[in-house]
Amino acid sequence: MTDPRESVESDLIAAIDVGTNSFHMVVASVSTRGVLRIHARNKEMVRLGSAGGDMKKLADDAMDRGVTVLQRFAREAAQHGARIRAVATSAVREAMNAEQFVTRVFETTGIQIEVVSGVEEGRLIYEGALHAVPVLAKRSLVIDIGGGSTETIIGEKGDVAYVHSAKLGHIRMSTRFFADGRATEEAVEDCRQAIRGDWAPVFQELIAYGFEAAVGCSGTIHAIASMVMARSGRRIPESLNGLRFHRTDLLDTISTIVAAETAEERAALPGLDPKRIDVITGGALILEQAILGLNIQELTISGYALREGIVFDTVQKQRDIDEYHHLSHLRYQSVDHLCDLYRVRRRHAEHVKNLCLRLFDDLRSLHKFGDKERELLEAAALLHDVGYHISAEQHHKHSDYIIRNSSLPGFTNDETELIANIARYHRKSHPKRKHETFARLTAQEQRIVRVLSCLLRVGEGLDRRQQQIVHTLRAVVSPTSIDLYLSAPSTVPDIEIWGAERRKGLMEDVFGRAVRLMLHAA
Repeated sequence: MTDPRESVESDLIAAIDVGTNSFHMVVASVSTRGVLRIHARNKEMVRLGSAGGDMKKLADDAMDRGVTVLQRFAREAAQHGARIRAVATSAVREAMNAEQFVTRVFETTGIQIEVVSGVEEGRLIYEGALHAVPVLAKRSLVIDIGGGSTETIIGEKGDVAYVHSAKLGHIRMSTRFFADGRATEEAVEDCRQAIRGDWAPVFQELIAYGFEAAVGCSGTIHAIASMVMARSGRRIPESLNGLRFHRTDLLDTISTIVAAETAEERAALPGLDPKRIDVITGGALILEQAILGLNIQELTISGYALREGIVFDTVQKQRDIDEYHHLSHLRYQSVDHLCDLYRVRRRHAEHVKNLCLRLFDDLRSLHKFGDKERELLEAAALLHDVGYHISAEQHHKHSDYIIRNSSLPGFTNDETELIANIARYHRKSHPKRKHETFARLTAQEQRIVRVLSCLLRVGEGLDRRQQQIVHTLRAVVSPTSIDLYLSAPSTVPDIEIWGAERRKGLMEDVFGRAVRLMLHAA
């Protein structure tokens, strides 16, 4: 007989961190008790964002390296039977030719890269760190120094209170100040000044929030922690997770790094990974300024960061979908916050959402989409009228603008873009290639927008008076038509039928069938 308390593991997730310096993959599962089990790890130094200090363009050779590594990762994930989720950070999100890289990766490997905002990156990092070190009950500062950006996060009891992503990374600073490989006193001081100048207002906010514990993640901090141990003659363990380092030891080690002017001098430093010789100075100065500016007394090392956070986040989202069949808790919170902020008429928005989701479910045989697209429709339906906050005139375009420029934790940049487009087309013009924001979507993304916005248009029309007169509906598909049977027990929904009739054209175009509306008992 099975013990009901027995922990069951999730399906395998291959989480890929498409970073500025390195690509990391972890193949893992999560038990129902929240324990991460690592089945495989892989890391390749790619230097995707090493083309220039501003990282506005991915170099051809960098993209070649990235595609080659991701091909290997895809094969390894397939060997494990793992579902792949790949997340790209600063190098890709800042690159003007990011779409070229993302498309090439998809066509070559089948991996769909999610490009996340700095805020979403920070949330995922916190999710990883939270499961690595015992800081759940403490208000904690988490610092992650990457190749192109540094994320600082304040979290408590599993909730993120503050996230900031600064364009301060070990590759970015090293390329900008130490491009010739020499760390002269003048260059070091210029680098310090730049870091302080960029971070000064952020430090003020972090100090105002306050924190009880400081946690450090990822390669640069791990490298410096290893050097601290090597300098004191201690054996460097395979994992640094949970080890704590005093500020004095960290600052002393950083001083030795900064004093090593040449690559040859840095190569002689005990405990330094040879692959980091050319970027360690920039990273060390970022950590130095964080310790000094935030008065950090002790830093706890987290063995988990973004990639492990991706695993936990993916599993939690899937469990929410399986259990509730709607937006995950975090995503719903993000949408709910935006609805409150822009004073959305909630009864109308919720009713339109319910009508749209019923249409989505009844028409699955035609669109063949899954829960991911269903979540996008749910979010767009709830947010479609946020633009009224600016003006009723052209409010669909204002909704597009607000969603596109809002922080939506739990959603990637690409998902936010899709939600904005779907909301934008809930009325007036159909999606057209001459529309700039629609034109820059991929062909598959354009199909998602066309299908989901056609459902939203009809759902919105069926609550024309915003009085929830049409209680529910049922869609029946035939080879030539889509028949929508409306249930409206109390009032004749003549205005609602008129509203939907005016907006059904896109649905007819998308599915190649006549759309007929008729009353029917519930």
